[in-house]
Amino acid sequence: MEGYDVKRYGCDVKRYCRALSLRDNENLIAEYRRRHEEGNVWREILDGIRSVGILEMEIYICGTQLFMIVETPADFDWDSAMAKLATLPRQQEWEDYMASFQQADEGASSAEKWQPMERMFHLYD
Repeated sequence: MEGYDVKRYGCDVKRYCRALSLRDNENLIAEYRRRHEEGNVWREILDGIRSVGILEMEIYICGTQLFMIVETPADFDWDSAMAKLATLPRQQEWEDYMASFQQADEGASSAEKWQPMERMFHLYD
């Protein structure tokens, strides 16, 4: 497998890493993947993510485990952005739509579902 390109921004950025588990059902996982293919994520969701200040969002999968990387400007405030995101058009509808695939409570917001991961190692100088 090849690596993934990383976009460069004209500002300092920070990264958030979050995790979420899917239900252990290969048909549900296949459908979850399909619903995240290009063109299948609702336009309002993509616009909302960008409108709260998120520069990039990537989701990786391994079995039932999802790993999300979010890149933001250095002055980004996660809690404020997620509170705003939860109020945007169709956001809760999307969260409820995705909940059938995820090990998450119905009615949970994105911030409630995606749990923060602790960085325990880095190779930076």
